[in-house]
Amino acid sequence: MANDLEIKGRDPSLYNEDLAPIPMSKRTWGWFEIFNVWANDVQSLFGYTLAASLFLSYGLNGWSVFAAILIAGFFVMWLVNLMGKPSVEYGIPFPVMARASMGVRGANFPAIVRAIVAIFWYGAQTYFASTAVALLIHALVGDPGEGAAMFLGMTGIDWVAFLLVWAFQIWLFWNGIDWIARFLNWAGPFVYLVMILLAGVIWYKAGGGLLTEMGNIFQGTSDYDGSTFGAFMAVVGTMIAYFAAVVINYGDFSRFVRSEAEMKKGNLLGLPLNIAFFSLIALIVTAGTVVVFGESLTEPTEIIERVDSVALTVVAAIMFFAATVGINLVANFIPPAYDLANLMPSKISFRVGGLITSGFALIIGGLWVSTISQIGIFNFVNTLGAILAPVYGIMIVDYYMIKGGKLDVENLFSADPSGEYFYDNGWNKTALITFALAGVFSVATVWVPALSVLSGFAWVIGAALGGGVYWVLAKR
Repeated sequence: MANDLEIKGRDPSLYNEDLAPIPMSKRTWGWFEIFNVWANDVQSLFGYTLAASLFLSYGLNGWSVFAAILIAGFFVMWLVNLMGKPSVEYGIPFPVMARASMGVRGANFPAIVRAIVAIFWYGAQTYFASTAVALLIHALVGDPGEGAAMFLGMTGIDWVAFLLVWAFQIWLFWNGIDWIARFLNWAGPFVYLVMILLAGVIWYKAGGGLLTEMGNIFQGTSDYDGSTFGAFMAVVGTMIAYFAAVVINYGDFSRFVRSEAEMKKGNLLGLPLNIAFFSLIALIVTAGTVVVFGESLTEPTEIIERVDSVALTVVAAIMFFAATVGINLVANFIPPAYDLANLMPSKISFRVGGLITSGFALIIGGLWVSTISQIGIFNFVNTLGAILAPVYGIMIVDYYMIKGGKLDVENLFSADPSGEYFYDNGWNKTALITFALAGVFSVATVWVPALSVLSGFAWVIGAALGGGVYWVLAKR
């Protein structure tokens, strides 16, 4: 256990206070904080649209969709319980944990790839969160209309909203992880409250027709051409893929938790049960829009516009802002802050890593409308995500099956050539060979049309291949 472990033989190129093990006496998170990590990850604008679309896109009856969502939730819960345990045990973040299997220098590679993915999405989500603030400003002062001056595809109000969100996130992380946890603990329940309110408003407007339309959705009708089993697996794969980015660096959160039991309780409530409840709300609202507006609407902002209530628009805009900033902190800020700190611990702290992340976010978010969203950058980001998949399998197999669930924490911060995790000049060649072999297949699912059918399960397949190949090579 980490308890009050003091790292003695630490190398400055591998150690700073942010990467050091958190002693049990200083851990403040329980199940509620972990629940809100997942609540904020689910409750983004994209998360709502995804949940609503799953009931309409594959021709499955509603019960089958719920079953698929629950299976995906339990599977992701199993994945993060495995990844989270060593960080609860030793109080270390993902990039330090990766040193055990990749080598004390080799761990920089997956860390920087994860950081690039997160930094890109941090900038994009900062822009998306700013649209909620712009919606709020328009609701209060009026819409400037089509003649408003534009710069890089955004009006003056859009830029004010974007810079406000960007500055707010800097203020939040500068106050430390405790302030981030407080924001997540506030945002999670608040977003649920507003979603339930929106569902109530739609239900009131729809009247008895809501239950009839829900019945139609539960019968399952769409233009999907594949088999029922194929549709079911597509829903499972889509939900797993949605959480894949957070799975690998889950230790960045579990290191703050008081016990493994608290972590597991938070994962149970925050993943399968939370996803199912959120999906039920999305289903109610989507069915209601068919009755009220004559078509199924899966975009929350469009629903709010159609309801045409200034009070609801203001409350919803605050909700959209809180939800999007919440997922940004969970999936796209905390990971690169630690990953960048891991590159040069003596020069880059968690705060400095956060500033670097925010600097790139200003560029990416500012250019999102005019440039980045127009150049088909998604394959680039999906490729980086696919590259990371085998790392999960390598880390899990190495920790549980090769090292028997035990780590020498002192050696994780040591550059001594005789150290357990120094391997060959700081790199574990077995892990690198495994990573290359399994990574080729994962990346192929992004670029090879014949493998596109597997794209929903590319992460799972890549992780399984990484673990399997590493087990064979390491044993030899």
